[in-house]
Amino acid sequence: MPYEYDDQNIFAKILRGEIPSTPLFESEHAIAFEDIRPQRKSHLLVIPKGPYRCYDHFVQAASASEQLDFFAAVAKVAAQAGIAESAGGNGYRLITNSGPDSLQEVPHFHVHILGGEPVGPLTAS
Repeated sequence: MPYEYDDQNIFAKILRGEIPSTPLFESEHAIAFEDIRPQRKSHLLVIPKGPYRCYDHFVQAASASEQLDFFAAVAKVAAQAGIAESAGGNGYRLITNSGPDSLQEVPHFHVHILGGEPVGPLTAS
């Protein structure tokens, strides 16, 4: 299935500098910032700089170096925030939504990093 990328989504606009953001971390292929509606004490977003709609699109179309850099960025952001066990934290949860059934709100692949406090059960019963 070909993926259509909406270049008017909020993350595309952030990447183009049309919407201001305060990056917490930036690498060649990824950028991280705080979520504007945090769900936990620490709620960070990591997005790839390339135009990928969802996880499936990212793993099918991104180069190996983009994928490696992106997932390394996720780990670095969690450590930088002090929530990774390697940085003295108690751990975190990664969430990514992919497609309509997941209720993906922004059609640009991204990972939520939630931590800094217990995040609760994985899903509601």
